[in-house]
Amino acid sequence: MEKNIDPLTLFEQLYSHYGPQQWWPAETPFEVMVGAILTQNTTWSGVEKAIKNLQEEDLLSVESILALPQATLGALIRPSGYYNLKSERLQNYCRWYLQHQQQIVAMDLLQLRTALLEINGVGPETADDILLYAFERPVFVVDAYTRRIFQRGGWLQGKEHYEEVRNKVEVYFSDQSESEQVRIYKEFHGLIVNHAKLYCRKKPQCEKCPVNCGYLPGPRE
Repeated sequence: MEKNIDPLTLFEQLYSHYGPQQWWPAETPFEVMVGAILTQNTTWSGVEKAIKNLQEEDLLSVESILALPQATLGALIRPSGYYNLKSERLQNYCRWYLQHQQQIVAMDLLQLRTALLEINGVGPETADDILLYAFERPVFVVDAYTRRIFQRGGWLQGKEHYEEVRNKVEVYFSDQSESEQVRIYKEFHGLIVNHAKLYCRKKPQCEKCPVNCGYLPGPRE
């Protein structure tokens, strides 16, 4: 079987099998922003513990995080790993957000994405998490799960840059309205994460997989 599962086909297959995901696990836009920064290079379970620590101390706000000594903030977010680095990055982001909060609505997608990427500690995936889930902007988030699934489906070769993958996926949904793109990209990201954890693992569970991508595991997988 030829391996070639494109983004639209993958989205339709995943959505048909799993249904709507309504995913990112957060109660407020600011909690999304904090989670996007803390989830760098760690598991989500650690991020949840870190956010819970901030909530229990009533410190999950821009002003509260900025008022904390970096060492105190680091101790609270320790479960998320790299806590000294992340406390600095989180405060960097909060300073920017406090200064630009009133301007964000008027900024177009390119302006806002460029501004986010200029913040020390915010890379493309983190910026796109914030844009999509906190600011409701139509961007597709590319993570390691996305690359794994599309490589196994033959649509990616594995050497593509982040922006190349993002742009290639977004072309398939460019005829939709912005609000529909936001909905699709949220669902698609959640579906990919769910599918990668259940079936398209590092050692794939192809015999049970509901996606017809034509992938055949090698002898070492």
